[in-house]
Amino acid sequence: MAIVAVYPGTFDPLTNGHADLVQRSCRLFDRLIVAVAAYPSPSKRPAFTLDERLALAREVLKDMPGVEVEAFDTLLVDFVRARGATVILRGLRAVSDFEHEFQLASMNRQLIEEVETVFLTPAEQHAYISSSLVREVAALGGDVTRFVPPVVARALARRYSGPNRDGDGDGQGG
Repeated sequence: MAIVAVYPGTFDPLTNGHADLVQRSCRLFDRLIVAVAAYPSPSKRPAFTLDERLALAREVLKDMPGVEVEAFDTLLVDFVRARGATVILRGLRAVSDFEHEFQLASMNRQLIEEVETVFLTPAEQHAYISSSLVREVAALGGDVTRFVPPVVARALARRYSGPNRDGDGDGQGG
């Protein structure tokens, strides 16, 4: 029986840490669905639209065997169930991530007990990278090429250049 895992997130943007987890998970699962959340949490202001995030993820991950990229706009457990997955993959960068991730895993277990949550830590050189920090550095004109794949770095440079430096498209700087 093939083991199907779902790796959910906003991937705004997809970082080298995300790509590292996907690449390493290819050895663990027969199929990995990178599930890009259509609606980020209300506290997040996405830099990229859903279509842009999907396109960037597909470009970065295109050569990884068994990896698919899909959008989802439902409860995660419903998406997981519909795809026949038995694993939810989550990344843990630091101890500070653990409490939130533990709560999510516990809730998901209550909602779909036949699915396990598996945590992977990124390679040490990626442990400090977060999408929100990358967005902040890019928005302030910093060099993010060490933190994201080249196609993502170019997209961030375009997003945060000129009159749209705040990234939300309104040109109001905030």
